[in-house]
Amino acid sequence: MKNILVPIGSVETGINNLRYAVNFATITQARIYVTCIKTGDHTEAILKEVLENVHAQHIQVVSKFISGDIFEGIASFAKALHIDFIILSPQSIELNSDIYLGKTTGKIVRETDIPMLIVPRDYLFRRFDSILMAFKNANFKNEDNLETIEEIKDIFNAKLHLLHVKTPDVPEEASIISERLLANKDSLTNTSNATVFQGVLENYQAINPDMICLLRRKKQNMFEKFWQRNEILKEEFHSSKPLLILRERE
Repeated sequence: MKNILVPIGSVETGINNLRYAVNFATITQARIYVTCIKTGDHTEAILKEVLENVHAQHIQVVSKFISGDIFEGIASFAKALHIDFIILSPQSIELNSDIYLGKTTGKIVRETDIPMLIVPRDYLFRRFDSILMAFKNANFKNEDNLETIEEIKDIFNAKLHLLHVKTPDVPEEASIISERLLANKDSLTNTSNATVFQGVLENYQAINPDMICLLRRKKQNMFEKFWQRNEILKEEFHSSKPLLILRERE
C-alpha cells in the first residue's frame, strides 16, 4: 500500500476521504493521489477546495485530472502510477442515494481489481484493532490478494476474525480454508446461512469489528446481494464500518 488513489465526487466527501487517507498514510507511509470523478467545469475547483481544507502533514499528496470516461481514467491512473490501494466513499457522487453503493462507486468496485477501502460518510480515522473477514468459498485460486489483509493486520497489529459462511450453493470442496489464511487468523467462526450478508448480521455484534473485509470473485453475485439499503446497514452496523474489498485474481 505505497500508492493510494482517492477518487472524489464532491467537496464534502472529498475532504473526509482525503483526511482519512492522509491519516492512513501516516502509518503506512504511502503516497496519495487524489482525482475528481465528477468531470466538468467545476472539476478543478472541487480539487482545489478539497486540498485547501486538508492538512497533508508530511504525506505527499498529488492531484490528478481525469479527462473523458471516469472508469477508463481510473484504470489508466492505476496502471501508470502503480496504484495498489483505493480509498473512496459509498456514494462518491449520489449523496442522497438510498442504496449503500451509489452508481459510480458500485461500478468502480465491480470493474476494479485493486484492493479498496470504502469509508462511510463522516467516518473519522481510527486504528483497526479488529477485522472481520467474511467469505463462503474458502478455496482461493490465487492467494496474492491476501497480502493486503496481511499487511493491514501487521501494520495495525489487528486481530483477524474469519467468518466462514456455508451457504447451500457452495460445494463441499470450497470448505477447505487456505493454510495461509489460517496462519494469520486470531479466531475462526463457521456458520450456515442462506447468504454471506445474513452470516455477517448474525455474528457482527459478537465480533464487533473495526473493519469488515469481503472477498469478491469475478463470477459471483454474492457481492451485490450483500449491499442493502442504507437504513439496514446503519441500523445493524451502527452507522457502518470501513469495508475492505479484495478481488480474487483468477
